[in-house]
Amino acid sequence: MSNSAAALAQNPQSLRFVARQPIFDRQRRLFGYELLFRDSWENSFGAGLDADVACRSTLDSSLVMGLDLLCENGIGFFNCTRETLMNDYMTLLPKERVVLEILETITPDQEVMDACVRLKTAGYRLALDDFLANDPRRVMVPLADMLKVDWMATTPDQCRHLVKEFNRPDLMFLAEKIETPEDLKLAMEIGFHYFQGYFFQKPVILHTREISPLQIHALSLLREISKPIVDLNEVEKQIKADASLVYRLLRYLNSSAFFFTAEIRSVRHALMVLGEKQIRKWVALVVTLHAGAAASSELIRTALTRARFCETLAPKVAGGSEDLFFLGLMSLLDVILEIPMVEILERVPISQEIKAALLGQPSPLAAPFELALAHETGDWQRMQLVAEQMHLDEAEVSAAYWRAIAWAKDACQA
Repeated sequence: MSNSAAALAQNPQSLRFVARQPIFDRQRRLFGYELLFRDSWENSFGAGLDADVACRSTLDSSLVMGLDLLCENGIGFFNCTRETLMNDYMTLLPKERVVLEILETITPDQEVMDACVRLKTAGYRLALDDFLANDPRRVMVPLADMLKVDWMATTPDQCRHLVKEFNRPDLMFLAEKIETPEDLKLAMEIGFHYFQGYFFQKPVILHTREISPLQIHALSLLREISKPIVDLNEVEKQIKADASLVYRLLRYLNSSAFFFTAEIRSVRHALMVLGEKQIRKWVALVVTLHAGAAASSELIRTALTRARFCETLAPKVAGGSEDLFFLGLMSLLDVILEIPMVEILERVPISQEIKAALLGQPSPLAAPFELALAHETGDWQRMQLVAEQMHLDEAEVSAAYWRAIAWAKDACQA
């Protein structure tokens, strides 16, 4: 490790901005996250943004927060500039938990090649970021473990040629900027192994199928708790109709995630202890987890993170906190259940404010939801604009988002 790397480890700076974008494999299982950190809103998109500063901030923040929180069980993808390569900064990270992305701006001269050889010898995995058909880093491909191809900047024919030309058993291909189901389908047909892009963040259906009895039951319960006045007898009846749902409800309410002082012994006891507002919230949570048991755990965690984050910002928005929690939870329900959002909205009589926000229409509840989406995707300019409208500062937003991620992780493990 160089002296510069050691100094960086000994002098961590305070956390500022953090975002992450998930990367999935061909079965839509979480593989890892690309970590998108910055020093501040101004540095993130100002004309004078320094890529070296951004990369050092990424490394610094990850050391402060820890990869267990940032990436959970996945792999962390870190951008590398020439400076971070020359100074061996990335050797501060555990080699088994990361992939180091060699940026497209790096010239593959001898010093860069030597630095990459040092990293490979130390056991680190390397990816060539934004790799193109006539990329000047082609000489580095023998050192690479992965090629990240910009799907939007590369034609399908060019992608086919790259996959064929550089085909070898230990080289993986990742298609980034996947935005539609058609993009994903074609990239899979071409032979890509991993995928990244807004498609996985948006409520888009990969395919449609007949609605299962479990999903019908889930939608029926969601419909009951969405009514202006909750019929507790009907809610209890529907929960008791599914023994596994009863078990899950009691298990979650008795877990450390929910901080009840007395043990919840029955469905009726749970409903009496919770009260109407909390009934709406916790039944919606448990039904979503139960019905989405076969879905990607990352989708579940993302929905729970959105729900908790939006709920945390309730004091800044006119309306009940349960509406914001429900909005975040519902935002990925179409992907989790594999049912079109339009059909879900027809079956569940949610408020017009929630419905409008889910459909991207004007809504008094839209601002916290937009803030959550902006944080997920690293859209710092949009995040700054919405935060200013809500009179929030950067520390509030960052702290609220990462508390929501920790809460969602605990809820999934309960």
